[in-house]
Amino acid sequence: MAKHDELMTRTAIVDWARDIFEDLDFTVVRQWLEDNPGRKAGGYLPVYAPREVLHATGFLPVGIHGGGDRIEIIRGDAFYQSYICHLPRSVIELAQSGRLDMLSAVLFPSTCDVIRNLSGMWKLLYPDTYVRYIDVPQVPDPGASAEFWAGELHHMIDGLAEVSGHRPTDVDLQRSIAVYNEARAVIRELYALRRDRPWDVPTEELYLLLRAGESVAPETFIAHAKQYIAAVAADPKRPRDNSRVVVVGAFCEQPPLGLIKSIERAGCYIVDDDFLLGNRFLTTTVRDDGEPVRALADAFIRNDMASSVLYEINPLGKRNLMKNRVADAKADGIIFATPSFCDPALLDQPMLRDGAEKAGIPCIAFKYAENTGQFQQFREQAGTFADSIKLWGAA
Repeated sequence: MAKHDELMTRTAIVDWARDIFEDLDFTVVRQWLEDNPGRKAGGYLPVYAPREVLHATGFLPVGIHGGGDRIEIIRGDAFYQSYICHLPRSVIELAQSGRLDMLSAVLFPSTCDVIRNLSGMWKLLYPDTYVRYIDVPQVPDPGASAEFWAGELHHMIDGLAEVSGHRPTDVDLQRSIAVYNEARAVIRELYALRRDRPWDVPTEELYLLLRAGESVAPETFIAHAKQYIAAVAADPKRPRDNSRVVVVGAFCEQPPLGLIKSIERAGCYIVDDDFLLGNRFLTTTVRDDGEPVRALADAFIRNDMASSVLYEINPLGKRNLMKNRVADAKADGIIFATPSFCDPALLDQPMLRDGAEKAGIPCIAFKYAENTGQFQQFREQAGTFADSIKLWGAA
């Protein structure tokens, strides 16, 4: 691997990211553990987990997003009924095949009932692994919510420190907050660059870079992301007459890479999305001075990231959300790409789409599973959608 202070080409960075994305054995995580004896790796599922807490307690934070279309589900199907999403089967398959045996802890965010069930299953199957289901505040009172979330973070620190053998000081937590502030800042820069020049930042490349960032130290991700931004600036592309779209609904179970490629190759530029939403869940910089746990709690409470997994105080918020996101991204339309049986996304979709269509925004919708292998129908739908926008616009 090239040194971080040497300019890497765009191809080299994307190849590095693709290798990590395609490796279901998490070799880069295992190598990190070999290079850092005594340290631990801690996994987390979508949508949001406080990676600063994992990092400060001595863990390498590792995103667990299933095996996509690169693993055959055999044992995983024995644990779940057919009418739920694909992600938990895939995660169980990874675990049962030994691919997640390097994890000493796993955090399960309160995304939905399926993830709650998966956390209980994990406790039964892997009793030597620290497991925590993360309850997030769901009440409109900011003071009570921040107090609750700070308490949850303290409990998490206690449990993780017992496993890692390292109880973080305030300075440790402040350093971790600073690192992840920088990671979120560079991700915001990448998203802004793609929004403004999507022909220079294909979503396939951006997605691979973010997925690689889920398995490496945050400092390594930051270095490669900055290298990518520099490489893009050094090699600008020519724009095409593509339609600009926002992709909505893929915040938990991730779409197969082929689906992302199919949408963009059908004549669409993806200029906003909710892929890997945990990377951008905190929309403001977290204070890295003062009491760090309270700073993390306050940042969570005051963030303005609207999501199907968070309580919505304003009853009109969901109906106006798409109009605002389309305006911010200067998009032409919306693609609702939702995992099959994803209750949070599918329950919100009628409200989101109704608000968008009342604002005159063109929309299409389809469902996928992370192991989808046939993309021609999606490409045809996206291509027809892009052509209709060019011909008739919002009409």
